[in-house]
Amino acid sequence: MSPDRSRSLDTLAPSPQPGAFPAVAEDGLRRRLRRNRTLATSLLVAMGAVFLGTHFVADPGFGVRLLRATAEAGIVGGLADWFAVTALFRHPLGLPIPHTAIIPSSQERIGQTLGRFLERHFLTEEVLLRKLRSANVAGRFATWLAAPATAPVLAEAVASALPHVIRTLDNKDLQEFARRSLGEQVRQADIAPVIGRAIRIMTASGETDVLFERALGVASEWLEENREQIFQLVRERSRWWIPRTIDRKIAEAIVTGVADLLSKLREPDSEVRLKFREALARLIDDLIDSPEQREQINAFKNRILEHPEVHAWVAVVWRKTSRAMLEDLSQPASKARIAVERLCLLVGRALATDEAMLKHIDSFIEKLAVYLVSWRHEIGAFVAEVVRSWDSHTLVDRLELVVGSDLQYIRMNGTVVGAFAGCLIFLVSQLFG
Repeated sequence: MSPDRSRSLDTLAPSPQPGAFPAVAEDGLRRRLRRNRTLATSLLVAMGAVFLGTHFVADPGFGVRLLRATAEAGIVGGLADWFAVTALFRHPLGLPIPHTAIIPSSQERIGQTLGRFLERHFLTEEVLLRKLRSANVAGRFATWLAAPATAPVLAEAVASALPHVIRTLDNKDLQEFARRSLGEQVRQADIAPVIGRAIRIMTASGETDVLFERALGVASEWLEENREQIFQLVRERSRWWIPRTIDRKIAEAIVTGVADLLSKLREPDSEVRLKFREALARLIDDLIDSPEQREQINAFKNRILEHPEVHAWVAVVWRKTSRAMLEDLSQPASKARIAVERLCLLVGRALATDEAMLKHIDSFIEKLAVYLVSWRHEIGAFVAEVVRSWDSHTLVDRLELVVGSDLQYIRMNGTVVGAFAGCLIFLVSQLFG
């Protein structure tokens, strides 16, 4: 196939509607079609002129008669191939000759044949899987993603799309839908075991001891700083006839007792600390195993979720976050864009060296291909339906624009071959006549 024809076939759009070709490409194709059509017609006219010219020779000799026979056969060959080429696209001379205008009259059959061909020879599991496995899709994707030039392109695409996504999420109906859907999922979720396991992990890692001691230290400092307020509280709740000195001793006793308790709790091996750990272990077991405890925790969670102030707080957080993101994305040195670039590079480099993950990606793509094969009958029917729905005149125009210029070479070859055949037949007849 010639390079020009390859380029022409590449420009054939899936839906041959007006304007399916780029303007520059269409102009070039039309010029090429007109040029080849003119050449073919000119060659046929030249043969006709030679044939007529030989009839004006008064006493034709052998050479004139040979030239006449050659031109006559060239006319026959050229006209026959003109008829054949024209009959593909339309009725020659507008006459409704049977078995002409083959493409428009066979449009539905062409669509069905194309759909069946696609279904039987392309959309098969064997063909698709063989091609996918030889293409190394996951490896190529990882290489492409890890390339330095890829990350800025993806980051720019994400940064351009994110503002539209954020503004879309501000839609009240969409937010209400998300609140209902996600809220229902959260309400149905049992968080008590999660909290219990989280506390158990923190306890095993020693984080709870650090937090507990810090809390005890804060409580001790608060007691020391608020001794006078505690005395005032005791005084306000004491009887009028009890002396102030007694009230102060009571307040001092309360503060001292609580301080001693906090001090013992801060001792790792104290009895109070051991009891606290036992109580924490029982709480963990209850959170994981006790239906009553889990029901109370989940009920508390649902009360928080349904509280209007929580909804208002979430809305405020979203508005502030979205405004901050939009403002960041509007900047040339956007942090989000830089983060996406780094993420693309990191993911690409990680994928390129992770054979197990690449196998998972290839397996996922193969499963998608197998799923696509299961729809091959519907895809073939869709192709047939699309071809059947095309406008016949536009379809003929587009197909002729793509292959018509090459078909004109058939007309030229027919004229030339006919002329040589006529010359050969004349010579043989003269030799043996």
